[in-house]
Amino acid sequence: MTKTDSRWYALVVLCAGMLMIVLDQTIVNVALPAIQTDLEFTPAGLAWVVNAYLIAFGGLLLLAGRLGDLIGHKKVFLIGLVAFTAASMLCGVSFTPAMLIVSRFLQGAGGALATSVTLGMIFTMFPKPDEQRRAMGVFSFVAAAGASIGLLLGGVLTQAINWHWIFFVNVPIGVVAVVAALRLVPDSKGIGLKEGADVLGAGLIVSSVMLGVYTIVKAEQYGWGSVHTLGLGAVAAALLVSFVVRQHRAEKPLLPLRIFKSRNVTGANIVQILMIAGMFGMFFLGTLYMQLLLHYDALQIGLAFLPVAVAIGAFSFSLAAKLNTRFGERNMLIVGMLLALGGLLVFTQAPVDGTYVANLLPVMLPLGVGMGLCFPALMTLVMSDATAEDAGLAGGLAQTTAQVGGALGLAVLATTSASRTSAQLAAGVPQAEALLSGYHLAFWISSALVAVALVLAVVVMRPAPVRAEGEAAPVLVH
Repeated sequence: MTKTDSRWYALVVLCAGMLMIVLDQTIVNVALPAIQTDLEFTPAGLAWVVNAYLIAFGGLLLLAGRLGDLIGHKKVFLIGLVAFTAASMLCGVSFTPAMLIVSRFLQGAGGALATSVTLGMIFTMFPKPDEQRRAMGVFSFVAAAGASIGLLLGGVLTQAINWHWIFFVNVPIGVVAVVAALRLVPDSKGIGLKEGADVLGAGLIVSSVMLGVYTIVKAEQYGWGSVHTLGLGAVAAALLVSFVVRQHRAEKPLLPLRIFKSRNVTGANIVQILMIAGMFGMFFLGTLYMQLLLHYDALQIGLAFLPVAVAIGAFSFSLAAKLNTRFGERNMLIVGMLLALGGLLVFTQAPVDGTYVANLLPVMLPLGVGMGLCFPALMTLVMSDATAEDAGLAGGLAQTTAQVGGALGLAVLATTSASRTSAQLAAGVPQAEALLSGYHLAFWISSALVAVALVLAVVVMRPAPVRAEGEAAPVLVH
């Protein structure tokens, strides 16, 4: 086996672990009604099956990515995989609501450790531009298409067996991934804890992000203008400001602020927040549209999203890399967002009695192609100025902004949609039309978020630097 071959096998292992974790973020949504009935969850308690995972996952990503730079990416990846697999088993055998919620929190922590370093490992394993583009395409397919596949797999497992198996299925995959990673994934020593052992900074950023994600996901319940949301949001913001001040003054900062000197790193992360906020919320509200208005079951909903996964796969695996080489990542990001925006705008016109061919397929195809073009380009841009020493940090930052964008988008779109529907019902509008009015508003907001991201990509982003084969990324000086 050649060295090149072993690196591509290692990529398969990394993506298998990533796919397992990405799938879990959506596979649970389909099974929530069955979980509620079986474990006798209250409606408020059921939300914590999702929220506990999101808070742990989003809160630990940035710290986990930096830990990978300090003690070695492979070590952190393996620790995360083992923790995620063990927590999946605990989720599957849970027999009380409290046990499932705690297990989901542990699962989110393991997922954060494993996924935070994956992007950085791929970046360092494939330093040559052409190979890096192909590797980023594979990673982007897993990250983007996994959500659609999760909806389909969740429907199949829940209907064919029971909800426990949406967690049990992770166990054999996790065991195989750990064994394969031990053999195939190259090791890295890291730069040492002494280069960034900022305990106070770690506490500030974890507290800030966890509290921020909690505030966002609970905003739907309390309202955006409530004392609860504004108060906790202010505390989260204060913790974040304290963290930035700490990083500016610390001799060995956890998060070297030099990383934000790059327009592409900063711009790509902002674009990602807005883009994922629009698209993730659309998946959630689109699922409700199909379930409540078109009366699709879980399996039909999963199949409805299948063209998105297929289109992402078709472009991410090979076409995106060639197009990025020919036209540049920034240009392909813009084209991809234009296509995705077109699909979202079609969704704003969906009728109460819509059909799949006439009203959903014209959404799924441009959305899938657009995402297949967007995400490989975005991942390359977000890592374009990262050094080998900061690869884990840059990857963790990208994963964090993706999670914050998803949580923010879901909270904003769900809240505004529900508010519009309630207002319509109060005015005497029939339930189906009231629901549709709420969904239409959410789809318009999704479109607006992607449109703003598109404008920022045009104005802020710059073409990724062209490097010679094997040349390292430029070092960002203090």
